[in-house]
Amino acid sequence: MGISANRIDLNLLRVFDAIFEDRNLALAGKRLNLSQSAISHALGRLREVIGDDLFVRTARGMEPTVRALAMAAQVRSALQQIRAALGADEFDPRVAQRKFVVAANDYITALVLGRLSQRLSAEAPLADLVVRPSTRLDLAGQIDVGRIDVAIGIFADVPLRFRSMTLWEQTDALLLNRDHPVADRPLTQADLLAYPLVAVSQGGAEEGAVSGFILERGLARQSEMFDRDAINRAFANAREMPRLRVSVAHSLAIPALLRHSKMLALVPSPLARELERHGELSMRATPYDCPNVTVRAVWHERNDSDPALQWLRQQLADVARQVRAG
Repeated sequence: MGISANRIDLNLLRVFDAIFEDRNLALAGKRLNLSQSAISHALGRLREVIGDDLFVRTARGMEPTVRALAMAAQVRSALQQIRAALGADEFDPRVAQRKFVVAANDYITALVLGRLSQRLSAEAPLADLVVRPSTRLDLAGQIDVGRIDVAIGIFADVPLRFRSMTLWEQTDALLLNRDHPVADRPLTQADLLAYPLVAVSQGGAEEGAVSGFILERGLARQSEMFDRDAINRAFANAREMPRLRVSVAHSLAIPALLRHSKMLALVPSPLARELERHGELSMRATPYDCPNVTVRAVWHERNDSDPALQWLRQQLADVARQVRAG
């Protein structure tokens, strides 16, 4: 038997959405300006109406049940549509109390989100920014249920339920210590055979990656921060391949790995430019053809008309122009 809409108080759905987002009754109450006892009472009423526990208390917080996970995205979308219909979704960054949740890897966080945080401090001083790793295996699921507003990265496939915009294009580049034996000239393919490589990878074939991408729920996200296929093509007729001596999950470990080392680091070109500015490392072009790839911001289609998220995406576009300018 279905549930009658007449039995559902809109405020109960707001409570559900807040608990789903915060996984904590006290935090949900703070978000809605309600006491924890009021939140508990509302959750009890909603459990009775739905006929499901919805949330189970665990050491990690209030974990949603299967029924809650199935409801979450539609409840959030419905609440957004209601606010839009009532004209309650106007966004004034100067006074708005809003939490923005962005997913990105560590080097994009260093390039983009520092600048974005400065913009929030200046233009939206009451807004909070939460950065979550885009390398988590449930990235698409987190976007689906509304726990991530925008994900930034390189995506080979973007499902139709998601929207995207281009932030910038990049290619692979090489970094080496300024005291490296070949630091005074362009690099050759022979150098890549003579000196081992370090590269960034958040998951290879053993984690299900295909050609450096992991596919989940229709979203294919980059897991290897370099173009392995470009290397394979360049050395297809050679008797040996470059040696990948060190594979790390965090790109900001690169400077420490190259310090007093003869290794060469294969990294995204914007990161190479950023690290070269610090003076310890030198950036070089790859001695083989490496195509450009596109860094994009991805969000769920239901957030297209959310004024706050439209404003956030405009800030990201402005920051991306700074990254492109180098």
